[in-house]
Amino acid sequence: MKTLILYFTTDGQTKKIAEKLAETITHEVELISLKEQAVDFAQKIANADQIVIGASIRYGHFHPLVYQFIEQHYATLNQKKTAFYGVNLTARKENRKTPETNTYVRKFLAKIKWQPTYVEVIAGALLYPRYTFFDRIMIQLIMKLTKGETDATQEYEYTDWQQVERFGRLLSDIKN
Repeated sequence: MKTLILYFTTDGQTKKIAEKLAETITHEVELISLKEQAVDFAQKIANADQIVIGASIRYGHFHPLVYQFIEQHYATLNQKKTAFYGVNLTARKENRKTPETNTYVRKFLAKIKWQPTYVEVIAGALLYPRYTFFDRIMIQLIMKLTKGETDATQEYEYTDWQQVERFGRLLSDIKN
């Protein structure tokens, strides 16, 4: 059994989650950033028994590259065991951490032709000191409106690592 984990990360949290999934899954795993241009994704997908795609939200949207990748490969993805995990700060709230209650993931799934076997919503991280001035100000404004943390000198990690491990174990237990 071979699992291919593909991810698109903006600030590194989605990659960190992908690495934890890879560490948790008990069979062969290959981890690749969707930003890698030199990779023959069609061949990688064809050779994998299971494909996991992770992507993060920035300013209410998944990156266009994620949509392009899925549009290009949805037919193959729909023929295999697959999973999607969406990473966003809204998922820090108890009532926004499922595919049914997370607006971003729900809209994403409605827009694409791929139908993942499993979907997980995972809270991300708020890394103020690492952001550009513009991003820091914009994210502070969004967090103020949503009653979140606004101290720009701090970093806040909302990721539930036990949830990530449970998801990894689920992906480990899937058989062809």
